[in-house]
Amino acid sequence: MPMSLIADNLSSVQERMAQAAQKSGRHPEEVRLVAVTKTVPVEHIAEAGKIGGCVFGENRVQDARPKIETLGTEHYRWHFIGHLQRNKVKYIPGLFELIHSVDNPELAEEIHRHSLKHGTVTPVLIQVNVSGEAGKSGVAPSDLEALLERVTHLNGIAVRGLMTIPPFDPDPEPSRKHFAALRKLRDRMRSLEMENISMDELSMGMSNDFEVAIEEGATWVRVGTAIFGAWDTG
Repeated sequence: MPMSLIADNLSSVQERMAQAAQKSGRHPEEVRLVAVTKTVPVEHIAEAGKIGGCVFGENRVQDARPKIETLGTEHYRWHFIGHLQRNKVKYIPGLFELIHSVDNPELAEEIHRHSLKHGTVTPVLIQVNVSGEAGKSGVAPSDLEALLERVTHLNGIAVRGLMTIPPFDPDPEPSRKHFAALRKLRDRMRSLEMENISMDELSMGMSNDFEVAIEEGATWVRVGTAIFGAWDTG
């Protein structure tokens, strides 16, 4: 993709986000963009960084580290949005502002342990398999409360909310029920008022359905293809 298109695509996505927020009676500032860069070259990320208004989301620690080493964390903000292996957690503190994909207490405990070693607190989201899709990462909705109870005492992490990935469909409307279900689940967990768990964030929606996700309450949308084209599938 010509780099000149990246700025146009990014501006278009941001405008569509604002329109979706306004359509649902929300302020556009309530919804933020994660530009998914899991297969995107550094020079394309740098081009998007000139525009601003987003953070960059990586799926694999081993791919993210050289990009972050090149571009830094002062002018570029990074989120981890993929499946996180426990043996890669040691690289996480100090690199990523938010982890979107914690789905079991053992992983939460590992992040907590390494965060304490670095003298920091790592914000995380809990990934929920709302659709019950076989083989997909995420805690079952029925098990979410028990997971939160197990991690509430871990002061090396701070649970900020929930994330989900619905089954892919080129039509965004079938995703709506999954986004609505995650919002309702978030609201129920918030009402429990657990210590160290704020439940302010909902990470949901990708290139094909982010407008529907915003209408259903997303605070973070993860968009790759609509910005970078064939470099990514987000």
